[in-house]
Amino acid sequence: MKIPLPKLRLSIESTITLVINVMIAPVENHTQPTSPLTSKQADNLPVGFTEQVDEIISHYPISKRSASLPLLHLWQNHFGYIDDSGIEWIAKKLELEPVNIFELVTFYPWFRREAAGRTIIRVCRTLSCALAGSYKIHDGFCKSVGIEPHHHHLGFGEAPPTSPDGKFSVEFVECLASCGSAPVALINNELHENLTVEKIPTIVEKLNF
Repeated sequence: MKIPLPKLRLSIESTITLVINVMIAPVENHTQPTSPLTSKQADNLPVGFTEQVDEIISHYPISKRSASLPLLHLWQNHFGYIDDSGIEWIAKKLELEPVNIFELVTFYPWFRREAAGRTIIRVCRTLSCALAGSYKIHDGFCKSVGIEPHHHHLGFGEAPPTSPDGKFSVEFVECLASCGSAPVALINNELHENLTVEKIPTIVEKLNF
């Protein structure tokens, strides 16, 4: 099927906007699940979650598969990571095979199949930040929260390096689009700019609640 160019452009712009909104807006937690509590995430969906999923899928009338990434972001924002039941649930919702979702979870480093820390510190390592000292910033955060600085996040669905108390995870990421204020780090959803090693203890102290 050929799509007129203006409609295709709208589809791309809508997809980017939707993914960003899902990434930065955590799902509201509900105390009442839709089914009895078990260890499987898919058995503990909050009330209204399925309706949110259906609304996202409605943005992709030509191919449900295009909703895969937004749904993975939605799932991880709520549960913190994506277990096997989540992969199977999303695949079934999109009329796909579980492997079609599994390959996304294990390809994109943002997704994980195990729990990360309550606070995730993402340090930019792209050129501007690297030249401004981001590797020292990364090491500084790691040392402040008790993580081995040279234990890097490899992706493939694993969680980033996490502190022994489970409070912090620290990882490198690529460009955070703030080159003019390098080095920068994204701490949960808050961007910290013009970082120095000296600022790190104060930042960690405020986060260590």
